[in-house]
Amino acid sequence: MMAVPEFGQAVISELGGPKGRITAFTEVQMKDENGVRHIPDGAIVCRRGKSSWCALVEVKTGSAKVKSEQVTRYLDLARVNKFDAVVTITNEITASRDDAIVHVDKRKLKSVKLLNVSWWRILTMAILHHRYKGVSDPDQAWILGELIAYLDSERSGASGFLGMGDEWVAVRDAVGHGTLRSSDPGAKDVATRWDQFVEYMALSLSQELGREVRPVRARGAEPEARRDKFVQEMVVDGTLSGDLKIPDAVGPVRVVADLRTRKVTTLVSIAAPAEGRPQTRINWILKQLRGAPSDLRIDVRFSSAKESSSLLLVDAIENPQGLLSANDKRREPRSFELALVRKMGLKRGIDAGSFARETRRQMLIFYRDIVQDLTPWRAAAPKLSESATEEVNEVSAVDGAPAVSPESDAMDSEVSREAVMYATEQSELSAREGQLPSH
Repeated sequence: MMAVPEFGQAVISELGGPKGRITAFTEVQMKDENGVRHIPDGAIVCRRGKSSWCALVEVKTGSAKVKSEQVTRYLDLARVNKFDAVVTITNEITASRDDAIVHVDKRKLKSVKLLNVSWWRILTMAILHHRYKGVSDPDQAWILGELIAYLDSERSGASGFLGMGDEWVAVRDAVGHGTLRSSDPGAKDVATRWDQFVEYMALSLSQELGREVRPVRARGAEPEARRDKFVQEMVVDGTLSGDLKIPDAVGPVRVVADLRTRKVTTLVSIAAPAEGRPQTRINWILKQLRGAPSDLRIDVRFSSAKESSSLLLVDAIENPQGLLSANDKRREPRSFELALVRKMGLKRGIDAGSFARETRRQMLIFYRDIVQDLTPWRAAAPKLSESATEEVNEVSAVDGAPAVSPESDAMDSEVSREAVMYATEQSELSAREGQLPSH
């Protein structure tokens, strides 16, 4: 953070700190109210003018967990030494820096903030600055590249996602059998991990695209409220779902894991053109799907109607009329939903064949093969009427600049070609007579 200020400032900004000069320390020794010495993993100081922002840092790698007792001690230590925050850096991916990963007495947070940032988010910030935004100094760019190589190594213990947890298989099977209940402890654990996994997929896309991708969440929704929502979704619908908002894409990418059928669906919706015949609007979307997987499902929804039509892409290409309204062929399509369904990975970890790895891979393939090439419909610019065009032509003629017609443009081009040919002939003639060098 000190060696690469642009990256360091990105981390500080993520933690809610100010823009300023960064100083960082490792294994700082500090005393509490009783004079007992403690050694936190690190400290960060950011100074701007006469003001400063200071934070104690506790780091965990691998599957190591932050303990509530340790965080409480550091909160007291920060308060006594007038620090602004205690920051935990772990493999637990949270939606916000304020999402607590341990339970502490809220009275401890009156003067000191408790913040968490994941290694995966730090790696994402490093990649965005190194690969896309650029680092001005070559030596600093090299240092940041070394950090990326280190964090990307399995030996560093800074993994992206730890998997769906020990309760995954039991909860998945309970959903399949219809026996899962909201009060089951395992359901809450799986719901929490799904919330982390959606954030993990968003950061993964950010690394690949160089743009910030974020999960779509209800404004102000706390982690506990999101967890309860996911639990209810599993119990009632047997699914887990999440949406990713990608800059400039036609719409959010939705991921739906059906634990009953053990299939994962990735889908995106795009508005249909607002003009043209119904079949023309159908052809508009089919033209954009050339090269997409043949088993891509296309669902069409219509204006002022609850009905919809649905075909696989391979069938829609053979029979485009099959996507029209069955009740009224003149009914206008309102939107298209494009969905790709694949078998779910079953393992709870992050290795090949696991739910996490296969779902992430499917999401990336869906974006690459379908979403990134989709273009939303845009109405053509309005055209001037014939009378207005004639008026413009008349005014141009009066001003001595006659309007250019296709015929006159063609004549000008012909004259130009003749002039060039004449000049070329004269040049060649002169060269033969020794008056000019040949070109």
